[in-house]
Amino acid sequence: MSDAEELAGFISVWQRAVDDFSLLLEEVPADAWATETDLPGWDVHAIAAHVAHLEALLAGAAHEEVEIGSPAHVKGMLGTFTEQGVVARRDRSPAELIDEIRRSVAVRADELAAAPPTDGDAPAPGLFGAIGWSQRTLLRNRPLDIWMHEQDIRRAIGSPGNLDSPAGAHVVAYLLEALGVVVAKRAGCPAGTSVVVEVDGVATTACLVGDDGRAAFVEPPASPTARLSMSVEAYAVLAGGRGAADDVDVRIEGDTEVAERVLAAMAVTP
Repeated sequence: MSDAEELAGFISVWQRAVDDFSLLLEEVPADAWATETDLPGWDVHAIAAHVAHLEALLAGAAHEEVEIGSPAHVKGMLGTFTEQGVVARRDRSPAELIDEIRRSVAVRADELAAAPPTDGDAPAPGLFGAIGWSQRTLLRNRPLDIWMHEQDIRRAIGSPGNLDSPAGAHVVAYLLEALGVVVAKRAGCPAGTSVVVEVDGVATTACLVGDDGRAAFVEPPASPTARLSMSVEAYAVLAGGRGAADDVDVRIEGDTEVAERVLAAMAVTP
């Protein structure tokens, strides 16, 4: 697959993801916008404001430098930057946030259609390129960010769904690429350990820790050291750092101690 084809695929998934996100926002009851989510310090309105902020930046809008105070959930310069986008939109109505998202996405989609990116390693535009992101990183991360936040809102308001969407499959496949790091480095599993993760209806991934302490992807063995099976929603919670293993249903086969160590280290959202 060429870079142009790969990037076009990411753009297609992003457009579907942001449309699904906007449609969900239109269905959120008026009294649910202040509902707290799994993300510390953020309610439904804050998540919508965050997405509006990033999509506006990609469409060419300027970042607003605003005072955010000293919220406990904000860490570092990137956290401050992200929170500024949320605080700057604190007084906007749900309708205004939805409109900003849709207008920004329309502008960006037109730009991408007029000049499709062809080099995945080229710097991303604007502030994203300034922090070292490539076009591939940016275009690959946008569907992830949007779909994960859609699920954050769905859990908050008790409206599960859209787990079998293109963006959902994209996110699961993307995050499963970190399984080797999770097993070998974060969980510290010894050489010879094999782990299989099955995400219902989407993907099965397996890795084996070698003598060098690194994990390589392998064909799923019939009898791995540990097998972890779960739904798409459960995997999103764990890999996205939204909750712990006790918060979701995970089916474990094999070595329970290894399985628990892997589950405790599964949060990998970039």
